Amino acid sequence: MWEAVAFAALGLGIAYAATHFLPERFPSRALVLATGPIAALVGGLITRTVLGAGHAAVTLPVSALVAAALLSLLVRPADDRRFLRHSVAGRA
Repeated sequence: MWEAVAFAALGLGIAYAATHFLPERFPSRALVLATGPIAALVGGLITRTVLGAGHAAVTLPVSALVAAALLSLLVRPADDRRFLRHSVAGRA
């Protein structure tokens, strides 16, 4: 029981950090804050099912990795104009 709460809290912390440090890169704050805990909970519970009980030292980092991986799917590309290459052939 305590592991499920820890998974969800860890996912919520990762989601909050993502929206705090990169707010312009995510489509919706509510979507990110909902996805983080659910992803960590699912990742942690699947890992706990595979490894069995008593492996909290492994299941917590795996749940954090699953949450970060699923949150990374929501990230939008940066709108940074300095990386665009402009053709200079048409300029004279």
